[in-house]
Amino acid sequence: MPGKYDGYQDSELLVELYDYSNSAVGGIDFYVDYSRQAGGPTLELGCGTGRILIPTAVAGCDITGLDISPHMLKKCQAKLSLQSSDIRKRIHLVQGNMANFSIDRIFSMITIPYNTFQHLVTIEEQKACLDCIHNHLANNGRFVLDVFNPDFSRLYDLKYQQEQVRFADMKLPNDRILSVSSRVASFHRSEQINDIELIYYIRHPSGRQERIVQAFPFRYFFRYEVEHLLNLCGFEIAEYFGDYDRSTYSDRSPKMIFVAKTAL
Repeated sequence: MPGKYDGYQDSELLVELYDYSNSAVGGIDFYVDYSRQAGGPTLELGCGTGRILIPTAVAGCDITGLDISPHMLKKCQAKLSLQSSDIRKRIHLVQGNMANFSIDRIFSMITIPYNTFQHLVTIEEQKACLDCIHNHLANNGRFVLDVFNPDFSRLYDLKYQQEQVRFADMKLPNDRILSVSSRVASFHRSEQINDIELIYYIRHPSGRQERIVQAFPFRYFFRYEVEHLLNLCGFEIAEYFGDYDRSTYSDRSPKMIFVAKTAL
């Protein structure tokens, strides 16, 4: 999942914590199904440690994963070492920036799962990413863009500047205990950016407490803004959902999932 600004490219510890703190995130079946339907290779941008990438290969699909973080790719490679040789042959890993990449291959499916696109905070980066995707997508291929549906209260309400508990007391290896909270450090409504902090609390068997803060800017989008951006970059919307269950988008939907194709 990681983008340019979230710290995963610099910290092995954050990468270790990533899988635990995102263990309840959905969407795996959704993306595996789309790769199956594609009838050709998939490219996943921001593949992280392989949360979606590995199940996609297990399902029989050829998939390339791109990530900017060498630590994420190292962790993904360690997970791959536990898979069969047939599964490993279906997976190709590339270290690169999703806003500026060139792979000598055309893909039937390209995905940016779980809000990863929102780490691209400028229009220039967003367009550069979409241009790269357009250049790598087959004429009859599909591109899936997945961002959250903004909760307006989280864009202005000062209560979100206080820590909100995401989960508590998760057991980690070596008898450590993990709790995670989050907060909005600052609102930038004129730029559609929130400065986000994820706060990790690790309690060690010795009783030592460790507090780690992961800070990054996060861009939020609105429906027709994304549609216009996709149209501007040569795509048209084929399908549009409000969650991974393919439900119709509504005010209360947690997600905005755009399935696009190259415009004729």
